[in-house]
Amino acid sequence: MVFVMDVLKHTLSITAFVFAMMLLVEYINVYTKNKLTALLNKNRFMQYVAAVVLGLLPGCLGSFAVVTLYIHGGATLGALVANMMATSGDEAFVMLAMIPKETFIITGMLFVSGIVIAYIVDAVFKGKHRFHEKGMPLHEEECICFDKNLIKEQWQKITPVRGILFVLVFILLLMFVYGQIGPKEWNYIRATFIAVYVFVIFVVATVPDHFLEEHLWKHVVIKHVPVVFLWTFGILAVMELVELLNITIPYMEHSKWIVLLAASLVGIIPESGPHLIFVMLYAEGSLPFSVLFANSIVQDGHGMLPLLAHSRKDFIKVKVINFTAALLLGGVMMAAGF
Repeated sequence: MVFVMDVLKHTLSITAFVFAMMLLVEYINVYTKNKLTALLNKNRFMQYVAAVVLGLLPGCLGSFAVVTLYIHGGATLGALVANMMATSGDEAFVMLAMIPKETFIITGMLFVSGIVIAYIVDAVFKGKHRFHEKGMPLHEEECICFDKNLIKEQWQKITPVRGILFVLVFILLLMFVYGQIGPKEWNYIRATFIAVYVFVIFVVATVPDHFLEEHLWKHVVIKHVPVVFLWTFGILAVMELVELLNITIPYMEHSKWIVLLAASLVGIIPESGPHLIFVMLYAEGSLPFSVLFANSIVQDGHGMLPLLAHSRKDFIKVKVINFTAALLLGGVMMAAGF
């Protein structure tokens, strides 16, 4: 029962943040009539830089945001690959605590290699492999504005959709505030969750009924949220069982090249936790720097779970690209003696 509750809480916190990011992207894109998406796609370099910077933030929140943009056509495949290369999930906190010098070195290397790989990926795929949804549905007649009279009228004649959404997001906000889901300790991640959900409440309370029902309810809540929740729950449950059964990949001292391959393969797992073995072994002096760097390229914590829920094909594509980059870059570094 404890196992199920832990997985359920973790799933709920991930799904809740993904929902909030989708709502935020919907709100901004409809408000600007897709100008944000157009701006990001027009300035490819800034898109890559933004994607990598978001990926370098410890934790998975930055990756959730970029996955959301990618799903809605606001980021290219190259930008998504760069973001996932830069992301180390929760392991980033451990790395900062145990090996701060090496962590900053890896951060700089991931920043540069992520942008370079992003250009290569988009040049190879020629932008044809952006997620099929390609932007949010827009309606010329709608306008999102803070109209006090309209807001008052909408609350006097509140629709079931607004009532349900408001209650749900308010409950989620309280759960984040009291640590029932998300981080139990006060940190920047918990503060981010709370700040985002305060804004979500503002959106749900003030937007017109049309936007609320067509964009938030039908498009985000009905279409996306259940799929994200179910896939996330399934993956986390499997990973929890693997941990409980103590299934591990043994450390093979006799071949550093096999260890490099193992580190890259473990990086494919969309979970924070299994990768810590390589951080620990490096900190103990049992692994070369190249192995830790290769694992950092492939692994992305929980960042890819929302994409897995929407497109298994794109999930595999990103993982294969980053796995290949990890073997190539890690292999070059290992051959050079690092």
